[in-house]
Amino acid sequence: MHTKEEKLAAFGRLLDIMDTLREKCPWNAAQTFESIRRLTEEEVYELSDAILSGDRPATMKEIGDLLYHMVFYARIGQEEGAFDIADSIDKVCDKMVFRHPHVFGPDAGKATTAKEIADTWELVKAKEKDGNKRVMSGIPKAMPALLKAVAMQEKARGCGFDWEQKEDVWAKVQEEYREVEDACRTANQDQIEGEFGDLLFSVINAARLYGVDPEAALNRTSEKFRRRFTYLEEQTLRNGLKFSDLTLAQMDRIWDDAKAKGL
Repeated sequence: MHTKEEKLAAFGRLLDIMDTLREKCPWNAAQTFESIRRLTEEEVYELSDAILSGDRPATMKEIGDLLYHMVFYARIGQEEGAFDIADSIDKVCDKMVFRHPHVFGPDAGKATTAKEIADTWELVKAKEKDGNKRVMSGIPKAMPALLKAVAMQEKARGCGFDWEQKEDVWAKVQEEYREVEDACRTANQDQIEGEFGDLLFSVINAARLYGVDPEAALNRTSEKFRRRFTYLEEQTLRNGLKFSDLTLAQMDRIWDDAKAKGL
């Protein structure tokens, strides 16, 4: 592992490279906050994929790619006279010091569990906000719906608004399920959509309470579906057939074979 001096030198090298590219590369010079935002979103997902796959070399690379984007934004901010990378770093440092009074404040050194910190996290954050900001205001509207639901539930938990016993959530899931069934008997599509949303939100909440990452769980099931459907497709083509040549019962038999093979 590198020393602190070597890490600082590496970061300085990244800043120097960004300055050079911004001044001498026509493509880099033409970029704006808006033009690289979409690319940053791609980098976030690539980092997420690397982490989920357990690929540490890929994770290392993707962290570097994402860090490059952060430096890129800061360089543009510097050119606009709005802020530079030191401002961004100082801002997050100040925030982390404020939000960890058990480490940097008067309570430093006192034993605190990870659960205690998580349970009061939003209350600590609320102290640094002005009176016009609300707990949920920091969650982006453009955030994917599943991740947004988790973020909202976590923020509510951090304010003490959560189920007292995790088992209590199942009554809510069952209630929402019945309401979906009732709504589907109507012709009101808006009501049906709303009830499906309520059911999904409650299932995500249940997963959270049981320590399951719903994004990872759904991705796992999606990949399982991909494997089994690919097997169904390959078997169909191997027999010189098309999907339209098969009955649903025949497809089910091939699907069950894929399950038996552990796909």
